[in-house]
Amino acid sequence: MNYTKEVSQKLNDLLTKNYDAEAGYKLATEQVNSSRLKDFFSKQQEERYNFGHELKEEIKSYGESPEKGTSLKGDAHRTWMNIKSTFTSDKEEAILEEAVRGEKSAVEEYNEIIAETTLPPSTKNVLIKHRDTIQNALTRVNAMEEIA
Repeated sequence: MNYTKEVSQKLNDLLTKNYDAEAGYKLATEQVNSSRLKDFFSKQQEERYNFGHELKEEIKSYGESPEKGTSLKGDAHRTWMNIKSTFTSDKEEAILEEAVRGEKSAVEEYNEIIAETTLPPSTKNVLIKHRDTIQNALTRVNAMEEIA
C-alpha cells in the first residue's frame, strides 16, 4: 500500500469513528432529561459533524474518497447504550460513563495517528486540533460524571 492510501485509510478510520461519535451523541441528547447534558451532548454532536467535514477535506487532498456512514461496531455500541440506559436506574450516569469511555478511546486513536512523523503539517494540525478538543470534552464529561 502506498503512503497516500495508507494515510487516507487512517483518516477514513477516524472519519468513521467521528460518524459513530456524532450518532452516539445524538442518541445521548435524546435520552437525557438534564438541559445541561442535552446542551453538552448536542454541542459534541455538532463538533463531531464538523470534524467529519475537515477529515473529508484532508482525505480528498490525498486524492482519495471519504468513507460514508457509521461502523457496525458503532451501531452495536449505540444499541448497547440504548439497552443499558433503559434498564439502568441512573440513565444519565450510564450515558456519561459511555461518553467518557468513547472520548478516551478517541484521544488514543488520534494520538496514534499524530505520532506518525511523516504526516504533512496540515494534516497533523487538523488532527491535533481535533484531539485537543476531544480531550477538553473528556475533561468536562469527567467533571459532569463526578457531579452526577
